[in-house]
Amino acid sequence: MTARAEQPQVEAIGEHRYLVRVRQGEDVIEIRIDATPDMIARLANDEIDESRVIEAAAAYLIARQRADDLPPQLDLDDVAAAYEGFEDDLRQQIADREGRTA
Repeated sequence: MTARAEQPQVEAIGEHRYLVRVRQGEDVIEIRIDATPDMIARLANDEIDESRVIEAAAAYLIARQRADDLPPQLDLDDVAAAYEGFEDDLRQQIADREGRTA
């Protein structure tokens, strides 16, 4: 049986750089995610904290792939290029968490 990953924990480590920790079974997987201001602006409005965008992006990814199979470093622009509909899906996920419509 595959170990299910828990909700990602996000820590800011620099300007638009985050360390995401995901517990998967007994292991803690660390992934560094970088985000350009342009990508953040496309995914959320000024009312949404950038770290929530990163958390939602990490949750999106681990819903589709095991956390330990993800690269140790990701850029959200690359993720958007790799997953068709990523930006729309993420905006909807963020809106759902915030109790609003996208």
